[in-house]
Amino acid sequence: MARSGKVFFKNRLAGVIEETDAGYQFTYDTTYLSGPNAHPLSVTLPLRTDPYLSKTLHPFFDGLIPEGWLLSIVVKNWKLNERDRMGLLLTVCRDCIGAVSVEGTNE
Repeated sequence: MARSGKVFFKNRLAGVIEETDAGYQFTYDTTYLSGPNAHPLSVTLPLRTDPYLSKTLHPFFDGLIPEGWLLSIVVKNWKLNERDRMGLLLTVCRDCIGAVSVEGTNE
């Protein structure tokens, strides 16, 4: 089953991150791209219409996931596998520090 999440930048829908059989895909939302305040999520994800494809979770998104003792608490409280990076991203990055957040979708 493919999992996906809506990616927000400053509470505006910026795109969608998806886990597929081939890996991971991030695509900017076309409305976001055409807006006057479109801003890249990171220098490694410049604005473009083509999706970003990767065999592993893109380092920018992986960097949103807590580390160390906070990761241990998250894994224990939500009974998650710390190796399931997409599961962690969709579960704990809804309210993470910074301008970017990720909200899991039920597709």
